[in-house]
Amino acid sequence: MTSETVLSFFKEITAIPRESGHEEQIVAYLQKFAADNGLECKTDEAGNVLIVKEAAPGYENVPTIVLQSHSDMVCEKNEGVEHDFAKDPIKYIIKDGWMIAPDTTLGADCGIGVAAQMAVLVSDIPCGKIECLFTTAEETGLDGAMALSPDFITGKVLLNLDSEDEGEIFVGCAGGLDTTAEFHYKEEPVQEDFEFQEIFVKDAMGGHSGDDINKGRANAVQLLGRFLYSIIDLDWQLITINGGNKRNAIAREAKALIAAEPDTLDIINERLEAYAEDVAEEYGAIEKELKVGYAEYEGECTTAIDEMTAWNLVTALCASPHGVLAMSQEIENFVETSTNLASVKMTEPGVIRIGSSQRSCVTAARRAAAAKMEACFVLAGAIVKHEGEYPGWAPAAESPVRDACVASYKKLFGTEPKVKAIHAGLECGLFTEKFPGIDMVSFGPTLRGVHAPGERLDLASLDKFVALLVDVIKNYK
Repeated sequence: MTSETVLSFFKEITAIPRESGHEEQIVAYLQKFAADNGLECKTDEAGNVLIVKEAAPGYENVPTIVLQSHSDMVCEKNEGVEHDFAKDPIKYIIKDGWMIAPDTTLGADCGIGVAAQMAVLVSDIPCGKIECLFTTAEETGLDGAMALSPDFITGKVLLNLDSEDEGEIFVGCAGGLDTTAEFHYKEEPVQEDFEFQEIFVKDAMGGHSGDDINKGRANAVQLLGRFLYSIIDLDWQLITINGGNKRNAIAREAKALIAAEPDTLDIINERLEAYAEDVAEEYGAIEKELKVGYAEYEGECTTAIDEMTAWNLVTALCASPHGVLAMSQEIENFVETSTNLASVKMTEPGVIRIGSSQRSCVTAARRAAAAKMEACFVLAGAIVKHEGEYPGWAPAAESPVRDACVASYKKLFGTEPKVKAIHAGLECGLFTEKFPGIDMVSFGPTLRGVHAPGERLDLASLDKFVALLVDVIKNYK
């Protein structure tokens, strides 16, 4: 089994639509793969797939190893890019040792894990029984993992292949919780002498709301809310506001359509130019492409969001927390608790919906972060609900598979891997509840820009990831 084999499978996977909640084609692909190779396969009602490779002769008494990754991907693209994730293959390039999707997400999270499992299933690695578990809807709430029955797998050793930093072996992760706030507004007429203008924040880096939340990146929704609050003393109307997308992605773009008298628009634009300079000073060391500005609007609108709701919404967006809330007191440089102000959307008449997510390895802290978000928006008159909570994964004091991975890494590469916890959510937290006594680790190749356009896979790290995976499987006793 080689990294070329894994990459070949992954290239096939990039041509298969598999947005979270729409995994039908990738499920069918895995089922056909199993049938074509004479492998046992089963699928549950949630679309989770298990493909089994029986033990090689002489390895029947070796403990069964479960390999696990999720089959869905986050689908994000740059504004103005023509790409339909429901049918179009991912367009990627190979450049300077990286596999890159310049204008969309690549789906290496966790497509490269899926590809690695497939390569193991058709390999001639001398090893015990392998159970390959492919779960669905991980990116939108770990739905597939939540739906698993306790008897879906038999193995008590699990390698999760959903990590993004080669040389690091993860033994714990944060749990998560989603919070949604809804404003219900009335329409009021746009004043006759008002003109329209669009205010935008765009081309922020974005990124994963777990892995990248501590990197100081700009949140476009938060920046837009800050500016709109700074002009709340002026006479203007809010027509529409939209920004961000997925709950587990830091918002890269946001825009608002406003209306005001020409003289007021001049004042707003002067303040916006000054604000853009402030933002450049605040984020210039990190955000090289970030743009804050305005554009003329040629269309016509006859109604606006009522004044009170607009005021409440803007105030809440400005006040809403975002980013790291607490660092761990036990693990150095580890984010314990965070919140992500993910999106503001007007997807149906009369409703403005704000999506956010909270993460923490401490249950009480996670729920306190969600309560903080709730309090902010309830005070502004919104209706708030919480859903999709999933547990964290606490590091085990004793873990034979962790020890085996560390020993293999040191033998292969002559250096110790970092053993750590991750602030991102992994399905391992749920597995501790679904499969009591299971022994787990998570590792993978190096990915960058996950959950944002420009996502890329380091091909040199793929070589080391595959070598480690093969060695652990081959030598585990």
